[in-house]
Amino acid sequence: MRGLLYSLLPLLLLLLQPWETQLQFAGPRCSTGPLDLVFVIDSSRSVRPFEFETMRQFLVGLLRSLDVGPNATRVGVIQYSSQVQSVFPLRAFSRREDMERAIRALVPLAQGTMTGLAIQYAMNVAFSVAEGARPPEARVPRVAVIVTDGRPQDRVAEVAAQARARGIEIYAVGVQRADVGSLRAMASPPLNEHVFLVESFDLIQEFGRQFQGRLCPVDHCSFGNHSCQHDCVSTFGGPQCRCREGYDLLPDGRNCQARDLCNGVDHGCEFQCVSEGFSYRCMCPEGRQLQADGKSCSRCREGHVDLVLLVDGSKSVRPQNFELVKRFVNQIVDFLDVSPEGTRVGLVQFSSRVRTEFPLGRYGTAAEVKQAVLAVEYMERGTMTGLALRHMVEHSFSEAQGARPRALNVPRVGLVFTDGRSQDNISVWAARAKEEGIVMYAVGVGKAVEEELREIASEPAELHVSYSPDFSTMTHLLENLKGSICPEEGIGAGTELRSPCECESLVEFQGRTLGALESFLNLSLAQLTARLEDLENQLATQK
Repeated sequence: MRGLLYSLLPLLLLLLQPWETQLQFAGPRCSTGPLDLVFVIDSSRSVRPFEFETMRQFLVGLLRSLDVGPNATRVGVIQYSSQVQSVFPLRAFSRREDMERAIRALVPLAQGTMTGLAIQYAMNVAFSVAEGARPPEARVPRVAVIVTDGRPQDRVAEVAAQARARGIEIYAVGVQRADVGSLRAMASPPLNEHVFLVESFDLIQEFGRQFQGRLCPVDHCSFGNHSCQHDCVSTFGGPQCRCREGYDLLPDGRNCQARDLCNGVDHGCEFQCVSEGFSYRCMCPEGRQLQADGKSCSRCREGHVDLVLLVDGSKSVRPQNFELVKRFVNQIVDFLDVSPEGTRVGLVQFSSRVRTEFPLGRYGTAAEVKQAVLAVEYMERGTMTGLALRHMVEHSFSEAQGARPRALNVPRVGLVFTDGRSQDNISVWAARAKEEGIVMYAVGVGKAVEEELREIASEPAELHVSYSPDFSTMTHLLENLKGSICPEEGIGAGTELRSPCECESLVEFQGRTLGALESFLNLSLAQLTARLEDLENQLATQK
């Protein structure tokens, strides 16, 4: 009992201190001008009770140094652990006493440490106009002070970069067990002015004093050596560099580089946008010409391909994402020369069952295919990828469904699109598809399993497997697929379909088709040579 009493004594003494004698920062209260300030407080289980109490006092003491008011500094506080909770938003209080009362009533969440989630909430909610932040056109500085004692259990770098890009200045304060790398990933540049690491919660007031010093308005640009390449702007936190029109600030916070206009405009380039000074232009891949509209590229012509798309319609995809998948399919179709003599396209949807939406031989134009794709209805059931592969091998590439005879050696290509693990075995029919000479591509999104994608795809898997973490960002996969379907020479470009009965014509045709197929599959020269030798051996045996 005596040991327990001694261990609780520091906490009891801390709690018994009158609020008037708690932590306050020396010096007169200075006017910061308009400022929207949000504190993001770590209240995970690793923050001990007496440490959280010290952080509470730190907030109250810092509040007493601020010029709080509707037209001056607006303050909001959020706490986070495995979830995020708004203690009070920017619009809630205009009096310091009301803020202090809310902070005193704060109960820690005592769970995990999802710092990235907290930054996301601050960016999208806490600094919104609805929560009391002043609109962007008012040009009121937005400042977030993140106080944490540990390593985040989620990613912070990307979401912090998004917050900084929206004009939020981030101070990262690490206490005791905090991870320095994470602090640096969160904070605004220059890092030596926005990253603070203190040994214990008892010393957190040192950050408070330094932060208070940054609030008082001083013409830092006139009195300091700012080293800005272009312009310097004096802010409450010190000098900040700004770049002239058409330039962006580099991560060092001082130097500028010409802006990549392609990232800031809706350029509409089909293949690639290239910035040139204060303008930009569209480019096409080698072997294709820019069209008169200055945006689109010439299409793949004279390509002979039978292409079957297997689309995952399981419930995990969800209706809104299935619409994105259909749009993705139509973007592939836009690139192809769809015709009975050129590229034929078939579509199969699978979930717990398999349904041929339209076979290879049904539509003869790209417009007809795209219209049929948009009309496809979402199944919303399980994920039987193995069953879909079997259906493709046994039915989709049959002549009855529009595939051209094997004697013509038209490349047969299967593209499987899935977002998750198959509920049945895929091994047998994935292998069978390749044994049947079908070139297999696997496109995975979200929770797709890499091992399954590689098992479905043809070799080398690195050239036949594509992955995107999110449905909304999967369009970047298009260029890889387009590059395979329409290489510089084009699939079967200039291939003359001769009678398969003529041995000489057959050998010539097979050689030319395999050459084009090599470009389509991005196969190495060694692989192509091996296949040609195998073909020659077969012909010699038949003789």
